[in-house]
Amino acid sequence: MTAASARDDVTAGLARFLAESRWSDIPQPVRHEAKRALLNWLGCALGGCRDQAVERALAALAEFALPRQAALIGRSERLDVLNAALINAMSSNALDYDDTHLRTVIHPSAPVAGALLPFVEHRPVSGERLLHAFILGVEAECRIGNSVSPGHYDHGWHITGTCGVFGAAAAVGKLLGLDAQRMAWALGLAATQASGLVEMLGSMAKTLHAGTAARNGIVAALLAGKNFESSDRGIEAPRGFAHVLGGKPDFSAITGGLGETWEIMQNTYKPYPCGVVLHPVIDGCLELGKHHAPEEIGRVVLKVNPLVLARADRREPRDGPEAKLSVQHCVAVAFVHGAAGVRQFTAACASEPAVAAFRNRVDIEEDAAIARDEAMVTLRMKDGRTFTAQVSHARGSLERPMSDADLEAKFRDLAAAGAPRCNANRLIKAVWSLEKTRDASALARLAVPAKGRIR
Repeated sequence: MTAASARDDVTAGLARFLAESRWSDIPQPVRHEAKRALLNWLGCALGGCRDQAVERALAALAEFALPRQAALIGRSERLDVLNAALINAMSSNALDYDDTHLRTVIHPSAPVAGALLPFVEHRPVSGERLLHAFILGVEAECRIGNSVSPGHYDHGWHITGTCGVFGAAAAVGKLLGLDAQRMAWALGLAATQASGLVEMLGSMAKTLHAGTAARNGIVAALLAGKNFESSDRGIEAPRGFAHVLGGKPDFSAITGGLGETWEIMQNTYKPYPCGVVLHPVIDGCLELGKHHAPEEIGRVVLKVNPLVLARADRREPRDGPEAKLSVQHCVAVAFVHGAAGVRQFTAACASEPAVAAFRNRVDIEEDAAIARDEAMVTLRMKDGRTFTAQVSHARGSLERPMSDADLEAKFRDLAAAGAPRCNANRLIKAVWSLEKTRDASALARLAVPAKGRIR
């Protein structure tokens, strides 16, 4: 394929790949990584299922969400498929604890799994088919994200929302058995619904991006399945997604090596429920905090990638969502609490006098030579001594990945916090054995709290 024809065949080429992909084409390591991603996603949804953003969204939409077709993870309510997808994706994104594709900073599982789990309750499929569709959805959204990065995000588009809708459409389209033409229409219908603004980070609206991507992706696939047409070149056309929202897209990032390399293998999982660019800072602070008490510290000096200041310079976060995007807050809780878990990113913690005072001791230097998962933390002690921690790669990154056991422990903690009446151990077992399951909707049933029984 020539460079010119590649540019003219992006949507169709991706659609053919998605439509023609077979389960036997998926390597075993990719299958296992998909289960890791689903386990992490499900845990995050359980942990976030009663977040204030979720509660308010439910209060606004529940009376319109009929018929009761699908479960809400960690809750007793049932909604129609489209609204269940919206709420479940929001739940999984609410704590900022979900997975991250580092090249694009997409949280890939929220839109794709958020769409799939309600959909398979309405139209049951095997666990094998669910996993296959999930892998393909992640592949589509991350490859499209690669093609427009980093300019797309830098320009102000929240990439989980804008690219997540492609992933949801591709995944549901695969379960519907769309042929290449209809899959291309589904991608085009996703393209015209792509949205989400970086301005919304730090507010409840951020979780809405993942939710609408999941819901709108289902809509795109369903419409295409009934021959609702769109442009065949929704991604690459001069006024298509990539040029309008991406600036100078690299289309080879979408079609190059399809079926040979898999983007889910570039996925990472968070050990801390906050913006991923803050993780190396937390690592460095927690390490130094083992040896130095907060009252001994005069100033904390950070050297970080410019993205940290662009996205997380909030010295006085007003609530939990803003605290998750405050580098000063991350430093403060690491030293004052010696931890950076769910409790450290709440409104109550953000307003603690000791935490608020420590945030004012943080100085930040940006350096473009510092990678996004790298940081240097220097303590200037009150007695004049200095101590430095250099973090080359954050915990949870590809170079320092979380193990299966780490993900299981994270899952149990999140389930205990958000949905204690769900049987965490049964859910974990169900995810690891998903490809052997005849009815993947069993996963949704296990994620509903049992009455009168605590795990």
